[in-house]
Amino acid sequence: MSERSSHWQLQTIVSQLRTARDQWRAQNGRASGEQGGRELPSRAAMADILEALCGALFPMRLGPVDLREESEDFYVGHTLDVALNALLAQARLELRYAARHGGAQADTEVETKAVEIIQDFALALPGLRSLLDTDVLAAYHGDPAARSVDEVLLCYPGILAVIHHRLAHHLYRAGLPLLARISAEIAHSATGIDIHPGAQIGRSFFIDHGTGVVIGETAIIGERVRIYQAVTLGAKRFPADEDGQLQKGHPRHPIVEDDVVIYAGATILGRITIGKGSTIGGNVWLTRSVPAGCNLTQANLQHDDGTQK
Repeated sequence: MSERSSHWQLQTIVSQLRTARDQWRAQNGRASGEQGGRELPSRAAMADILEALCGALFPMRLGPVDLREESEDFYVGHTLDVALNALLAQARLELRYAARHGGAQADTEVETKAVEIIQDFALALPGLRSLLDTDVLAAYHGDPAARSVDEVLLCYPGILAVIHHRLAHHLYRAGLPLLARISAEIAHSATGIDIHPGAQIGRSFFIDHGTGVVIGETAIIGERVRIYQAVTLGAKRFPADEDGQLQKGHPRHPIVEDDVVIYAGATILGRITIGKGSTIGGNVWLTRSVPAGCNLTQANLQHDDGTQK
């Protein structure tokens, strides 16, 4: 240990940190050192995987700066090979963790399941690319400031968030909710847009500006929906069981039907339905369903006495 390191009393600090870890493991029923290696997936590894997948999906826009079209297929194949093998390693970690703390599957079963999930994910990538093309076009056609689809893909935070969501949603439905959540939170950190990977989102989805958007786990969004910054599709209440623990998995977020526009700052809570073709104005607070073709603003949500309808 260097002379400079001695200023920090590192031996004491390292020992105290070891004690804190051992206490936490004991309190949570985990014997110290029982695994001998990394137990959970890596956020840093997933960030690298997602960057590679974005490049493989859109090689001439999100791939390396020196890529040429004649080597495009080689780049995509090599990049996918590396990324999918890395994703398989992360999937093994999640499934082994889940097995140790739940199902107790054998290692051979975990390996088989991990390979099947990543094979299905790989085969889904062409369809995901086609789906993302509809989102890119929706952004281009939905924003008069957009000069090209290339600008949309390179610059718009909503598109980055949606790319991550499309990938994360597949992982979520395939049985890798932790990898899916990590993927979503990487995009959340980069864009300020928080989309739970469980949310179901249709084609041609556009988030304009995007900062502060929150979309909950059980939200269902139809096709050709456009939302603006600071929109929340959230839960109105959180039911608890007899022991006071929050009940998980119940539908608690809004259903937004096709061709709906939701303007900045709107808060829509609970398992309500926003009917097809409706427009929800800025800063509206909404906890009841509205029929198709509705046009809601703060003004028409108020009674004459100022109370909310």
